[in-house]
Amino acid sequence: MANLFDLTGKTAVVIGGNGVLGSAIAAGLADHGAQVAIVGRNFEKAQSIAEEMAKSGGSVKAFQADVGSKESLLQLSAEIEAWSGGCDILFNAPGKNSPTPFFELEMEEWDDIMDVNLKGIVLTCQVFAKRMIEQGRQGSIVNISSVSSITPLSKVFTYSVSKAGLNSVTQFLAREFAEQGIRVNAIIPGFFPAEQNRKILSEERVASIMRHTPMNRFGKPEELQGAAVWLASEKASGFVTGTLLRVDGGFGSMTI
Repeated sequence: MANLFDLTGKTAVVIGGNGVLGSAIAAGLADHGAQVAIVGRNFEKAQSIAEEMAKSGGSVKAFQADVGSKESLLQLSAEIEAWSGGCDILFNAPGKNSPTPFFELEMEEWDDIMDVNLKGIVLTCQVFAKRMIEQGRQGSIVNISSVSSITPLSKVFTYSVSKAGLNSVTQFLAREFAEQGIRVNAIIPGFFPAEQNRKILSEERVASIMRHTPMNRFGKPEELQGAAVWLASEKASGFVTGTLLRVDGGFGSMTI
């Protein structure tokens, strides 16, 4: 059974790997044998996480990139190829949020969030999926979405729209890349203690979240690792593509 989840010999690139959820996913991939590239705009933070993960004996390296720049991503791809030969597993986990009310929303803020949450994923897939195809790699791409992509949440209008778009991108690219052997899926996390959520988690909002989460608690970042490793593994999920996998404590099943 362990062989189903063995990622030895694979290189995993975790965009946003310096965040709370991205770093937990990266650790799970490394624990199952993958070489892991921790990618963040803040290189010092990515380096700190990579150094901590390397203490467990894994092959981990930090890289800097701006997901809003194709030139930056092309440079990143070249650096990763020089390090490990190429990318087999791509996790897109960058995220940006804002509680700005709709009528106060300026397009500068809209563009900023969309550049990270949606445009950045499109550019990243353009760069890395192209190289996977050129190198003949049977790759896995996993995007980190959100429960707000399906059930829009109050106070996070732009974030919700960006994640809804990400779901569409995921399913479109699953169809686009299937013949080349590249699977594209998304994880839909429920409420986790991610950095971008803390600024809108008032006591009242937390109570509301708990009322809509049957498990009555926040998720722990490491609880994303199982889904991440499963979707990354060709042996375990080789016929899975275009899937939106919920890890949400039952949030999606809650009505009244």
